[in-house]
Amino acid sequence: MSGATSTETSDPAVLYQDILIGLKTDRGINNGEPSLHARCLDAAAISRGESITHIGSGTGYYTAILAHLTGEAGRVTAYEINPALSVRATSNLAHLEHVRVLEESGTNVVLPPSDLIYVSAGATHPLDSWLDALNDGGRLIFPLTPNRGLGGMLLVTRVGPNSYAARFISPATFIECIGAREDAIGESLVSVFESNTTAAVKSLRREMPADQSAWFVGVGWWLSTSEPVDESMPAI
Repeated sequence: MSGATSTETSDPAVLYQDILIGLKTDRGINNGEPSLHARCLDAAAISRGESITHIGSGTGYYTAILAHLTGEAGRVTAYEINPALSVRATSNLAHLEHVRVLEESGTNVVLPPSDLIYVSAGATHPLDSWLDALNDGGRLIFPLTPNRGLGGMLLVTRVGPNSYAARFISPATFIECIGAREDAIGESLVSVFESNTTAAVKSLRREMPADQSAWFVGVGWWLSTSEPVDESMPAI
């Protein structure tokens, strides 16, 4: 990881600093900026007893926070594709009976029904499997990231059977989410993020043709500057 500084201490107090902690520095994998995740976890508005899916758990640091926020009455299913990190996460979280760590990708499996899906790797688009797994009122938080430059943490909330509110929480850059990136979309996202108009986004649409409110149009999905609509209802 470029510019990394090593430390000889294993004092956990170091983790309370607002700094990046290297997990696998040879691949540029870090633990994520605490202040960024604090904003995202606040926006997630987690209630006790909720079912949470964490994609890209790393060594389990933020998975543990998610587990604390939902409590023992809740459930956390964590996916980590890197074998070494998955082993460490399993060990670190073994004392939490309501947490399960799976050594596999969270992009090519059927996810459990979730009140919150929290993604810790950069995607160029929301996967259908993520959106389909959301319960009523469920939230998806993931980094929508271009091929280069800053992207943004996008909060998508299922407000109806086929209706999704959406808003950006914060600028962000993340390591790529394997299985959730398409190069052409990532290139198209570069200019739209450079426009600095993320605050205008209000909803995510699926399948229906994009209209003049489109902020960005993907394949089978688009972001709109208009309020959410129920896509199952015929247009008037």
